[in-house]
Amino acid sequence: MANDSLRIVLIGPPGSGKGTQAPNLVKKFGAGHLATGDMLRSQVAKKTELGIKAKKIMDEGGLIPDDTMVNMIESELENNPACKNGFILDGFPRTIPQAEKLDAMLAKKNIPLQKAVELKIDDELLVARITGRLVHPASGRSYHKLFNPPKVAGKDDITGELLIQRSDDNEGALKKRLVNYHKQTEPIVDYYAKTGIWAAVDASQAPKNVWSDVLKYLGQH
Repeated sequence: MANDSLRIVLIGPPGSGKGTQAPNLVKKFGAGHLATGDMLRSQVAKKTELGIKAKKIMDEGGLIPDDTMVNMIESELENNPACKNGFILDGFPRTIPQAEKLDAMLAKKNIPLQKAVELKIDDELLVARITGRLVHPASGRSYHKLFNPPKVAGKDDITGELLIQRSDDNEGALKKRLVNYHKQTEPIVDYYAKTGIWAAVDASQAPKNVWSDVLKYLGQH
C-alpha cells in the first residue's frame, strides 16, 4: 500500500452518517472500507484461522480480544485488494487500548493513520434519524425515510433489492447504545486530538454538506 494512500478512522455514534459517508470515501479514493462487523463476518465465512477463533468466542457470548481485532485488520490490509489504496476504519478502535494497539501495528508497517474524522451530532436528533433508517443488507448502503429516501420506496437505488429496518434501530435500543458510545468512544477523540489528526464535522447537516466538510478536512475540494 502506497504511503500517500488514504488512511483514516471514521468516528461517530450509531446513526451519525458513517454508513452514508464511508461509501463516498471508497468511491472517491478507491480505499477499502473496513467495518468491524463486516470484517468479522468475512473472516468467519472464509474460515480463516482468525475467523474460526472469533466465531468460537462469539458463539460463547464473549467479546473479541483487541489483539484479535488488530490482527484481523492487519490481515485485511495485507490480503484485501480493496486496501491497496488505503483504508477507512469504521467501528474500530472503540477504546484507547485498541487505538494504541492499532497505532503500534500501523507504525510497524510504516502506514500511520492520517486522519480521525468525528461525525458529531446531538443524541435527540439521532433518535429521530435512526428510527427512520433503512439498510440494504448486502452492501450496507443506508437510507432514511425522511432525510435520505431511496428513489423507489423500500428499494435499494442500485440493485432494486428490498431494504430492511434493523431490529436494534429503535429508540430504547439506541439510547442504550449511545450511553455505551459516550462512555467508551469519546476518550478516543481526546486520544486523536492529542496526536493532531482529529477533526469534528457537524453531522446534523444534509449528507451532501457533511461530505463537503469531510473533503475539506481531507484537503480535497
